[in-house]
Amino acid sequence: MPDFKNPFRPGAGHTPPYLAGRQYECKEFLRLLSQERILENLVLTGLRGVGKTVLLETFKPQAINDGWLWVGTDLSESATVSEDKIAVRLCTDLSILTSGIVVSTSVVQKMGFSSDVELTEHTLGYQTLLDIYNSTPGLALDKLKKVLETAWRVLSSANHPKGIIFAYDEAQNLSDQAQKEEYPLALLLDAFQSLQRQGMPLMLVLTGLPTLFPKLVESRTFSERMFRVVFLKSLKPNESGEAIHKPIEYDSCPVKLSEDSVQTIIEMSAGYPYFIQFICREVYDAFMQKIDRGERASVPTKEIEQKLDTDFFAGRWAQATDRQRELLSIIALLENCNNEFSVQEVVERSKAVLEKSFSSSHVHQMLGTLSTQGLVFKNRHGKYSFAVPLMEKFIARQGLVT
Repeated sequence: MPDFKNPFRPGAGHTPPYLAGRQYECKEFLRLLSQERILENLVLTGLRGVGKTVLLETFKPQAINDGWLWVGTDLSESATVSEDKIAVRLCTDLSILTSGIVVSTSVVQKMGFSSDVELTEHTLGYQTLLDIYNSTPGLALDKLKKVLETAWRVLSSANHPKGIIFAYDEAQNLSDQAQKEEYPLALLLDAFQSLQRQGMPLMLVLTGLPTLFPKLVESRTFSERMFRVVFLKSLKPNESGEAIHKPIEYDSCPVKLSEDSVQTIIEMSAGYPYFIQFICREVYDAFMQKIDRGERASVPTKEIEQKLDTDFFAGRWAQATDRQRELLSIIALLENCNNEFSVQEVVERSKAVLEKSFSSSHVHQMLGTLSTQGLVFKNRHGKYSFAVPLMEKFIARQGLVT
Protein backbone atom coordinates (compact mmCIF):
# COMPACT_ATOMS: atom_id res chain seq x y z
CA MET A 1 0.00 0.00 0.00
CA PRO A 2 1.50 3.40 -0.96
CA ASP A 3 2.75 5.60 1.87
CA PHE A 4 0.10 8.35 2.05
CA LYS A 5 0.25 10.26 5.33
CA ASN A 6 -2.80 11.60 7.07
CA PRO A 7 -3.21 15.05 5.41
CA PHE A 8 -5.55 16.63 7.96
CA ARG A 9 -4.12 19.21 10.41
CA PRO A 10 -6.39 20.37 13.25
CA GLY A 11 -3.83 22.47 15.14
CA ALA A 12 -4.56 26.08 16.09
CA GLY A 13 -3.82 28.30 13.09
CA HIS A 14 -2.42 25.45 10.97
CA THR A 15 -3.14 25.86 7.28
CA PRO A 16 -5.44 23.04 6.11
CA PRO A 17 -4.47 20.93 3.10
CA TYR A 18 -7.27 22.62 1.17
CA LEU A 19 -8.80 26.02 2.00
CA ALA A 20 -12.48 25.64 1.20
CA GLY A 21 -14.82 28.59 0.76
CA ARG A 22 -13.71 32.09 1.78
CA GLN A 23 -13.79 33.41 -1.79
CA TYR A 24 -15.92 36.37 -0.71
CA GLU A 25 -13.56 37.27 2.13
CA CYS A 26 -10.51 37.11 -0.15
CA LYS A 27 -12.27 39.29 -2.73
CA GLU A 28 -13.16 41.81 -0.04
CA PHE A 29 -9.55 41.96 1.13
CA LEU A 30 -8.31 42.56 -2.43
CA ARG A 31 -10.84 45.40 -2.68
CA LEU A 32 -9.33 47.03 0.39
CA LEU A 33 -5.86 46.68 -1.13
CA SER A 34 -7.01 48.67 -4.15
CA GLN A 35 -7.87 51.79 -2.13
CA GLU A 36 -6.05 54.88 -3.39
CA ARG A 37 -6.44 56.39 0.05
CA ILE A 38 -7.03 54.26 3.15
CA LEU A 39 -10.64 54.87 4.14
CA GLU A 40 -11.35 51.35 5.43
CA ASN A 41 -9.28 48.99 7.53
CA LEU A 42 -10.24 45.37 8.15
CA VAL A 43 -11.59 43.52 11.16
CA LEU A 44 -11.80 39.77 10.63
CA THR A 45 -13.84 38.22 13.40
CA GLY A 46 -15.69 35.03 14.32
CA LEU A 47 -15.84 32.20 16.82
CA ARG A 48 -12.88 30.02 17.72
CA GLY A 49 -12.20 27.33 15.16
CA VAL A 50 -13.74 29.22 12.25
CA GLY A 51 -10.38 29.82 10.52
CA LYS A 52 -9.50 33.46 11.23
CA THR A 53 -5.77 32.88 11.66
CA VAL A 54 -5.58 30.65 8.59
CA LEU A 55 -7.33 33.25 6.47
CA LEU A 56 -5.05 35.99 7.77
CA GLU A 57 -2.03 33.94 6.68
CA THR A 58 -3.70 33.52 3.28
CA PHE A 59 -4.03 37.29 2.97
CA LYS A 60 -0.32 37.87 3.54
CA PRO A 61 1.05 36.55 0.20
CA GLN A 62 -1.84 38.24 -1.61
CA ALA A 63 -0.85 41.59 -0.14
CA ILE A 64 2.87 41.11 -0.81
CA ASN A 65 2.20 40.06 -4.41
CA ASP A 66 0.14 43.23 -4.80
CA GLY A 67 3.09 45.37 -3.75
CA TRP A 68 2.38 45.90 -0.06
CA LEU A 69 4.73 45.41 2.87
CA TRP A 70 3.44 43.25 5.74
CA VAL A 71 4.23 43.29 9.45
CA GLY A 72 2.42 41.83 12.42
CA THR A 73 2.11 39.05 14.95
CA ASP A 74 -0.18 37.78 17.71
CA LEU A 75 -1.16 40.44 20.22
CA SER A 76 -0.50 38.98 23.64
CA GLU A 77 -2.00 40.53 26.76
CA SER A 78 1.46 41.57 27.95
CA ALA A 79 2.03 43.54 24.74
CA THR A 80 -1.17 45.54 25.16
CA VAL A 81 -1.28 46.56 28.83
CA SER A 82 0.03 50.09 28.27
CA GLU A 83 0.62 52.72 25.62
CA ASP A 84 4.38 52.22 25.75
CA LYS A 85 3.98 48.44 25.41
CA ILE A 86 1.93 48.70 22.22
CA ALA A 87 4.44 51.22 20.86
CA VAL A 88 7.28 48.79 21.58
CA ARG A 89 5.28 46.09 19.76
CA LEU A 90 4.99 48.29 16.67
CA CYS A 91 8.67 49.29 16.79
CA THR A 92 9.64 45.63 17.00
CA ASP A 93 7.50 44.67 14.03
CA LEU A 94 8.56 47.63 11.90
CA SER A 95 12.23 46.98 12.55
CA ILE A 96 11.98 43.74 10.56
CA LEU A 97 11.37 45.91 7.50
CA THR A 98 13.63 48.84 8.31
CA SER A 99 16.69 47.26 9.97
CA GLY A 100 18.51 46.75 6.68
CA ILE A 101 18.11 50.37 5.58
CA VAL A 102 21.11 52.64 6.22
CA VAL A 103 20.44 56.31 6.96
CA SER A 104 22.84 59.14 7.74
CA THR A 105 23.04 60.84 11.11
CA SER A 106 21.61 64.05 9.69
CA VAL A 107 18.66 62.27 8.16
CA VAL A 108 17.84 60.47 11.41
CA GLN A 109 18.13 63.73 13.37
CA LYS A 110 15.62 65.38 11.06
CA MET A 111 13.28 62.47 11.65
CA GLY A 112 13.01 63.01 15.36
CA PHE A 113 16.31 63.05 17.25
CA SER A 114 17.50 66.08 19.15
CA SER A 115 21.05 67.23 18.47
CA ASP A 116 22.45 65.83 21.72
CA VAL A 117 21.50 62.21 20.92
CA GLU A 118 24.56 60.11 20.20
CA LEU A 119 23.97 57.65 17.38
CA THR A 120 25.75 54.34 17.62
CA GLU A 121 24.43 53.02 14.32
CA HIS A 122 23.12 54.27 11.01
CA THR A 123 20.51 51.62 10.33
CA LEU A 124 16.86 52.12 11.17
CA GLY A 125 16.70 49.10 13.45
CA TYR A 126 14.63 48.45 16.53
CA GLN A 127 16.75 50.53 18.91
CA THR A 128 16.78 53.50 16.56
CA LEU A 129 13.00 53.38 16.19
CA LEU A 130 12.62 53.13 19.94
CA ASP A 131 14.98 56.07 20.41
CA ILE A 132 12.86 58.12 18.02
CA TYR A 133 9.80 57.24 20.09
CA ASN A 134 11.43 58.15 23.40
CA SER A 135 13.07 61.36 22.17
CA THR A 136 10.02 62.85 20.44
CA PRO A 137 8.35 65.50 22.62
CA GLY A 138 4.68 65.30 23.44
CA LEU A 139 2.23 62.55 24.28
CA ALA A 140 2.47 58.88 23.38
CA LEU A 141 0.35 59.63 20.30
CA ASP A 142 2.90 62.18 19.03
CA LYS A 143 5.71 59.72 19.65
CA LEU A 144 4.07 56.79 17.89
CA LYS A 145 3.06 58.91 14.92
CA LYS A 146 6.67 60.06 14.54
CA VAL A 147 7.88 56.45 14.48
CA LEU A 148 5.30 55.43 11.87
CA GLU A 149 5.99 58.53 9.75
CA THR A 150 9.72 57.88 9.88
CA ALA A 151 9.40 54.25 8.93
CA TRP A 152 7.05 54.99 6.04
CA ARG A 153 9.24 57.76 4.59
CA VAL A 154 12.32 55.59 4.66
CA LEU A 155 10.59 52.49 3.30
CA SER A 156 8.71 54.37 0.60
CA SER A 157 11.97 55.92 -0.61
CA ALA A 158 13.87 52.63 -0.56
CA ASN A 159 11.31 50.10 -1.80
CA HIS A 160 8.44 52.13 -3.30
CA PRO A 161 5.70 49.87 -1.86
CA LYS A 162 1.99 50.60 -2.15
CA GLY A 163 1.81 50.75 1.63
CA ILE A 164 2.31 48.82 4.86
CA ILE A 165 -0.21 46.42 6.36
CA PHE A 166 -0.09 46.01 10.13
CA ALA A 167 -1.76 42.64 10.74
CA TYR A 168 -2.49 41.55 14.30
CA ASP A 169 -4.10 38.31 15.40
CA GLU A 170 -5.83 37.81 18.77
CA ALA A 171 -6.57 41.55 18.75
CA GLN A 172 -9.41 41.08 21.25
CA ASN A 173 -6.65 41.28 23.86
CA LEU A 174 -6.42 45.01 23.13
CA SER A 175 -8.27 47.12 25.66
CA ASP A 176 -7.99 50.48 27.36
CA GLN A 177 -7.28 50.57 31.11
CA ALA A 178 -8.99 53.72 32.38
CA GLN A 179 -8.27 52.88 36.03
CA LYS A 180 -4.55 52.82 35.19
CA GLU A 181 -4.81 55.80 32.82
CA GLU A 182 -3.46 53.64 30.01
CA TYR A 183 -5.19 53.71 26.62
CA PRO A 184 -3.22 51.46 24.22
CA LEU A 185 -6.24 50.70 22.01
CA ALA A 186 -7.20 54.36 21.67
CA LEU A 187 -3.55 55.17 20.92
CA LEU A 188 -3.44 52.66 18.07
CA LEU A 189 -6.71 53.88 16.57
CA ASP A 190 -5.85 57.58 16.91
CA ALA A 191 -2.41 57.14 15.36
CA PHE A 192 -3.61 55.24 12.30
CA GLN A 193 -6.65 57.44 11.73
CA SER A 194 -4.50 60.57 11.89
CA LEU A 195 -1.83 59.26 9.51
CA GLN A 196 -4.41 57.87 7.10
CA ARG A 197 -6.05 61.30 6.96
CA GLN A 198 -2.67 62.66 5.93
CA GLY A 199 -2.61 60.20 3.04
CA MET A 200 -0.15 57.66 4.41
CA PRO A 201 -1.05 54.14 3.19
CA LEU A 202 -0.75 52.37 6.54
CA MET A 203 -3.57 49.82 6.93
CA LEU A 204 -4.69 47.92 10.03
CA VAL A 205 -5.88 44.33 9.68
CA LEU A 206 -7.13 42.99 13.01
CA THR A 207 -8.46 39.51 13.70
CA GLY A 208 -10.08 38.31 16.88
CA LEU A 209 -13.12 36.99 18.68
CA PRO A 210 -16.47 38.79 18.32
CA THR A 211 -15.65 40.92 21.38
CA LEU A 212 -13.09 42.79 19.26
CA PHE A 213 -15.26 45.23 17.30
CA PRO A 214 -17.39 46.35 20.29
CA LYS A 215 -14.10 47.13 22.06
CA LEU A 216 -12.96 49.24 19.11
CA VAL A 217 -16.22 51.21 19.05
CA GLU A 218 -16.19 51.64 22.83
CA SER A 219 -12.67 53.06 22.64
CA ARG A 220 -13.29 55.33 19.64
CA THR A 221 -16.74 55.77 18.10
CA PHE A 222 -15.16 56.59 14.73
CA SER A 223 -14.13 52.92 14.54
CA GLU A 224 -17.54 52.21 12.99
CA ARG A 225 -16.45 54.23 9.95
CA MET A 226 -12.79 53.21 10.09
CA PHE A 227 -13.22 49.43 9.70
CA ARG A 228 -14.83 47.01 7.33
CA VAL A 229 -15.99 44.16 9.57
CA VAL A 230 -16.03 40.66 8.07
CA PHE A 231 -17.64 38.03 10.30
CA LEU A 232 -16.45 34.53 9.42
CA LYS A 233 -19.17 31.91 9.67
CA SER A 234 -19.06 28.16 9.33
CA LEU A 235 -18.66 26.67 5.86
CA LYS A 236 -21.64 25.82 3.68
CA PRO A 237 -22.33 22.09 3.19
CA ASN A 238 -20.78 22.02 -0.29
CA GLU A 239 -17.71 23.88 0.98
CA SER A 240 -17.41 21.48 3.91
CA GLY A 241 -17.61 18.62 1.43
CA GLU A 242 -14.71 20.10 -0.54
CA ALA A 243 -12.64 20.47 2.64
CA ILE A 244 -13.22 16.77 3.32
CA HIS A 245 -12.86 15.38 -0.20
CA LYS A 246 -10.04 17.42 -1.73
CA PRO A 247 -7.15 16.30 0.55
CA ILE A 248 -7.83 12.58 -0.11
CA GLU A 249 -9.05 12.51 -3.71
CA TYR A 250 -5.68 11.29 -5.00
CA ASP A 251 -5.31 7.79 -6.44
CA SER A 252 -2.50 7.05 -3.98
CA CYS A 253 -4.72 7.72 -0.96
CA PRO A 254 -5.91 4.41 0.53
CA VAL A 255 -8.89 5.99 2.33
CA LYS A 256 -12.09 6.52 0.36
CA LEU A 257 -15.12 8.08 2.02
CA SER A 258 -18.69 7.28 1.10
CA GLU A 259 -21.23 10.07 0.80
CA ASP A 260 -22.82 8.84 4.04
CA SER A 261 -19.48 9.21 5.82
CA VAL A 262 -18.94 12.68 4.38
CA GLN A 263 -22.45 13.73 5.42
CA THR A 264 -21.82 12.42 8.94
CA ILE A 265 -18.61 14.50 9.20
CA ILE A 266 -20.39 17.61 7.92
CA GLU A 267 -23.14 17.20 10.52
CA MET A 268 -20.70 16.52 13.36
CA SER A 269 -18.51 19.53 12.48
CA ALA A 270 -21.38 21.92 11.69
CA GLY A 271 -19.08 23.29 8.99
CA TYR A 272 -16.43 24.70 11.34
CA PRO A 273 -12.99 24.28 9.70
CA TYR A 274 -11.18 23.27 12.88
CA PHE A 275 -13.69 20.52 13.64
CA ILE A 276 -13.59 19.30 10.04
CA GLN A 277 -9.82 18.89 10.35
CA PHE A 278 -10.09 17.27 13.79
CA ILE A 279 -12.81 14.81 12.82
CA CYS A 280 -11.25 13.97 9.45
CA ARG A 281 -7.92 13.23 11.09
CA GLU A 282 -9.59 10.77 13.46
CA VAL A 283 -11.69 9.25 10.69
CA TYR A 284 -8.63 8.78 8.48
CA ASP A 285 -6.70 6.97 11.21
CA ALA A 286 -9.73 4.82 12.12
CA PHE A 287 -10.32 3.87 8.49
CA MET A 288 -6.66 2.94 8.02
CA GLN A 289 -6.84 0.55 10.96
CA LYS A 290 -10.02 -1.02 9.60
CA ILE A 291 -8.47 -1.37 6.15
CA ASP A 292 -5.36 -3.05 7.60
CA ARG A 293 -7.61 -5.58 9.37
CA GLY A 294 -9.79 -6.08 6.30
CA GLU A 295 -12.88 -4.74 8.08
CA ARG A 296 -15.65 -2.47 6.84
CA ALA A 297 -15.02 1.13 7.93
CA SER A 298 -17.53 3.64 9.28
CA VAL A 299 -17.22 6.94 11.11
CA PRO A 300 -16.68 6.23 14.85
CA THR A 301 -18.97 9.02 16.00
CA LYS A 302 -19.02 8.33 19.76
CA GLU A 303 -15.27 7.84 20.01
CA ILE A 304 -14.56 11.08 18.12
CA GLU A 305 -17.01 13.02 20.29
CA GLN A 306 -15.32 11.70 23.41
CA LYS A 307 -11.88 12.72 22.15
CA LEU A 308 -13.17 16.12 21.05
CA ASP A 309 -14.65 16.64 24.51
CA THR A 310 -11.32 15.84 26.13
CA ASP A 311 -9.04 17.70 23.72
CA PHE A 312 -11.11 20.81 22.94
CA PHE A 313 -13.95 21.44 25.37
CA ALA A 314 -12.80 20.08 28.74
CA GLY A 315 -10.22 22.80 29.41
CA ARG A 316 -12.76 25.55 28.86
CA TRP A 317 -15.45 23.75 30.84
CA ALA A 318 -13.07 23.36 33.77
CA GLN A 319 -12.88 27.15 34.16
CA ALA A 320 -16.56 27.34 35.13
CA THR A 321 -17.93 26.83 38.64
CA ASP A 322 -20.79 24.40 39.30
CA ARG A 323 -23.33 27.24 39.30
CA GLN A 324 -21.87 28.69 36.08
CA ARG A 325 -22.10 25.26 34.46
CA GLU A 326 -25.74 25.11 35.49
CA LEU A 327 -26.30 28.48 33.82
CA LEU A 328 -24.53 27.32 30.66
CA SER A 329 -26.72 24.22 30.65
CA ILE A 330 -29.82 26.43 30.76
CA ILE A 331 -28.49 28.43 27.82
CA ALA A 332 -27.85 25.23 25.86
CA LEU A 333 -31.57 24.40 26.19
CA LEU A 334 -32.60 27.59 24.36
CA GLU A 335 -33.69 27.08 20.76
CA ASN A 336 -31.65 30.10 19.70
CA CYS A 337 -28.52 29.22 21.70
CA ASN A 338 -26.51 28.90 18.48
CA ASN A 339 -27.31 32.48 17.50
CA GLU A 340 -27.92 35.01 20.25
CA PHE A 341 -29.93 35.06 23.44
CA SER A 342 -31.02 37.61 26.02
CA VAL A 343 -30.72 37.66 29.77
CA GLN A 344 -34.50 37.54 30.07
CA GLU A 345 -34.68 34.36 27.96
CA VAL A 346 -32.18 32.68 30.27
CA VAL A 347 -34.11 33.78 33.37
CA GLU A 348 -37.44 32.50 32.01
CA ARG A 349 -35.95 29.15 30.98
CA SER A 350 -34.33 28.69 34.40
CA LYS A 351 -37.72 29.24 36.07
CA ALA A 352 -39.17 26.46 33.95
CA VAL A 353 -36.56 23.78 34.68
CA LEU A 354 -34.79 24.67 37.96
CA GLU A 355 -35.96 24.64 41.56
CA LYS A 356 -33.51 27.44 42.27
CA SER A 357 -33.84 29.71 39.25
CA PHE A 358 -31.56 32.58 38.27
CA SER A 359 -32.42 36.24 38.82
CA SER A 360 -31.77 38.81 36.12
CA SER A 361 -28.97 40.48 38.09
CA HIS A 362 -27.34 37.12 38.79
CA VAL A 363 -27.42 36.18 35.10
CA HIS A 364 -25.91 39.55 34.14
CA GLN A 365 -23.09 39.07 36.64
CA MET A 366 -22.35 35.47 35.66
CA LEU A 367 -22.42 36.18 31.92
CA GLY A 368 -19.89 38.95 32.51
CA THR A 369 -17.58 36.46 34.22
CA LEU A 370 -18.13 33.82 31.54
CA SER A 371 -17.36 36.42 28.89
CA THR A 372 -14.03 37.15 30.57
CA GLN A 373 -13.33 33.41 30.54
CA GLY A 374 -14.04 33.26 26.80
CA LEU A 375 -17.11 31.02 27.03
CA VAL A 376 -19.69 33.59 25.90
CA PHE A 377 -19.53 37.05 24.40
CA LYS A 378 -21.79 40.09 24.39
CA ASN A 379 -22.63 41.73 21.09
CA ARG A 380 -23.25 45.41 20.46
CA HIS A 381 -27.00 45.00 20.89
CA GLY A 382 -26.74 43.71 24.44
CA LYS A 383 -27.40 40.07 23.61
CA TYR A 384 -25.08 37.13 24.18
CA SER A 385 -23.80 34.15 22.21
CA PHE A 386 -21.59 31.16 22.88
CA ALA A 387 -17.98 32.04 22.07
CA VAL A 388 -17.10 28.39 21.43
CA PRO A 389 -18.76 26.58 18.50
CA LEU A 390 -20.69 23.38 19.22
CA MET A 391 -20.57 24.21 22.93
CA GLU A 392 -24.27 23.42 23.30
CA LYS A 393 -23.72 19.86 22.07
CA PHE A 394 -20.87 19.33 24.52
CA ILE A 395 -23.03 20.67 27.36
CA ALA A 396 -25.89 18.40 26.34
CA ARG A 397 -23.55 15.41 26.59
CA GLN A 398 -22.81 16.37 30.21
CA GLY A 399 -26.48 15.82 31.12
CA LEU A 400 -26.59 18.37 33.93
CA VAL A 401 -29.98 19.91 33.10
CA THR A 402 -32.75 18.51 30.91
